[in-house]
Amino acid sequence: MMRFLPIVFATLLSACVAPPPPPTERAVPRTAVPDRVDPRSAARNFAAVVAQVEPVAERECRARTPRRNCDFRIVVDDRPGRAANAFQTLDKDRRPVIVFTLALIAEARNRDELAFVLGHEAAHHIRGHLPRVQQTAIAGAVIFGTVATLSGAGIEDVRAAQQTGAQIGARTHSKEFELEADALGTIIAYRAGYDPRRGAEFFSRIPDPGDRFLASHPPNAERRAIVLRTYEQLQ
Repeated sequence: MMRFLPIVFATLLSACVAPPPPPTERAVPRTAVPDRVDPRSAARNFAAVVAQVEPVAERECRARTPRRNCDFRIVVDDRPGRAANAFQTLDKDRRPVIVFTLALIAEARNRDELAFVLGHEAAHHIRGHLPRVQQTAIAGAVIFGTVATLSGAGIEDVRAAQQTGAQIGARTHSKEFELEADALGTIIAYRAGYDPRRGAEFFSRIPDPGDRFLASHPPNAERRAIVLRTYEQLQ
């Protein structure tokens, strides 16, 4: 019954992004980049952001969840033709992995946007969203598959029902999880010396999911609002 679930999880995840240093420390220099940046400049921006943000994300992770693996591994999906995207997953050793596609790195207009996306994806791990998504997906698959089986459906129809149930289950709390990651991602980017308000301008350039039923992400305006509220609280 559950053989298809890893594929469902991969699809859902890819749709998608010691005490910390005092917030008054001097911010790192920010390098604005145009809409189309050359690969070398994009790589330099990304490397600088990873070097600055990853240690802060790790400290935040250890402070909030000391028993969780907080050794983040940041990788780039360099396969050609991949859409702009970032997501968090786990490797076979349960180490947190954050994946950026080349398109997202190239489309970021400044280092603040890259820092915010990295903080957002790290926050998914810190908040434990992935295992919670898996739990609700399995529950949805079992319920829908059982109903289909009891109704006399064939094997293919049962599998289709399981997949539908997994997708619905996985999205039960997806909007809530995205807003939680936006809030904590704001904190991580801020404590790393970046401006999360500027970073959240990334939302103005991506399609707005609005408030569609079973949408995996909340409306962009709601996401920008929680970034601003969290930033004000940090002040």
